[in-house]
Amino acid sequence: MATVTLKGNEIHTLGNLPEKGSKAPDFELTKNDLSTVKLSDYLGSKLVLNIFPSVDTGTCAQSVRQFNQEAAELDNTIVLCISKDLPFAQARFCGAEGIENVEMLSDFRDGNFGKGYNLDFTDGPLAPLHSRAVVVLDENGNILYTEQVSEIVDEPNYKAALEALMDS
Repeated sequence: MATVTLKGNEIHTLGNLPEKGSKAPDFELTKNDLSTVKLSDYLGSKLVLNIFPSVDTGTCAQSVRQFNQEAAELDNTIVLCISKDLPFAQARFCGAEGIENVEMLSDFRDGNFGKGYNLDFTDGPLAPLHSRAVVVLDENGNILYTEQVSEIVDEPNYKAALEALMDS
C-alpha cells in the first residue's frame, strides 16, 4: 500500500508503481471509439502514461493540456492519458479543448490497468479511481521513469518525465 495525500489528508493506493527497469505490466484499455488497445499495440514507440483520477478536475485537465503541448515536440513518442472516465467524457473534453497530440484511454471496463499498476485508491473520497502518476516506457515496454504524485492536487513533474525520454 502506498500513501499519498488529498489536500493534506492521507489516502492509500493498492501499492507502489512498477519498478524502473522492469517490464511494464500489460494492459487493455478502451479508446474513445470504444475499441480496445493493448500495450503490445504500442511496441516500437516510446510511451508516456499520464494517469489521473478524472479529466473533469482542474489538475487532471491541465496535465492533459501540458502533455498535449509537449507531445507535439517528441519523436517516436506517444502520450497516453489514462483514467476511469467514460470514453465519451474523454472525447468531449478533447473536442472542447482541441486536444490532438495525445491518446485518451479509459480503464472503465474492468479496472485491470489500475490494479496492474497499483494505482487504485483503496480509501478516501476518490476510491476506486486512479492516483495521479506518470510512467515512461521505452520502445520495448521497459519502464524508464515513474512518479507517484504525492499530493493529488499537484501536477506531475513534466520536466523529469520528458528528460527520461531524452536520456533513453
